[in-house]
Amino acid sequence: MNSKINNNQKPQPKTSQPKKNPGSPYTEDWINVKSITNGMIVLPNNEKVTGVKIQPKNIFILDSLQQEAVLGAMRNFYNLLKFEFWMISADRPVDISVYQSQLQIMLQNATTPAQIKIIAQDIEKANMFINNQVVDTEYYILFKEKNPDEIGKRLRLLINGLGNCGINASQTSNDDLRTILDNFLNGGVRTEFGTVVTER
Repeated sequence: MNSKINNNQKPQPKTSQPKKNPGSPYTEDWINVKSITNGMIVLPNNEKVTGVKIQPKNIFILDSLQQEAVLGAMRNFYNLLKFEFWMISADRPVDISVYQSQLQIMLQNATTPAQIKIIAQDIEKANMFINNQVVDTEYYILFKEKNPDEIGKRLRLLINGLGNCGINASQTSNDDLRTILDNFLNGGVRTEFGTVVTER
């Protein structure tokens, strides 16, 4: 054998970051997330997952021409998306008192029997659940990309494209992304990494 053992070689220092352990019961040991910062989930390979949060719009209280206009604009918008994306809905606990006030204003401004009926039904549901744990469903379009310029370009495309459909959207915040992860991993319960034991 020609190999030599160097007794003077210093041992390599151990890194303080623990290795991923897919058999571990702790979420932080197997979830593929390095950090959440600047409205982006940073993956171990430095790819970023980000996107937009969409403010829902009930088109069924609009007249038929307005509904067709929104649906046509949405078709054109989706045809502009030439990259892989995910559409996600996530529940977040909310205080619905503001929503109830908005419904009352909408009811006063309603002009057709159909609009009045739909809004009145929503008010009835809100009153029924006011004393229960109520959640609001939020909608997201997310994508994965490493190039910062491409990330900015896609975010502008999503926000402007949805705006042309009459739908408001904004870039996801750190809190939005944590809410999405909590929905997938912990049944919607807010947790801190390192304290959750999951059952697999």
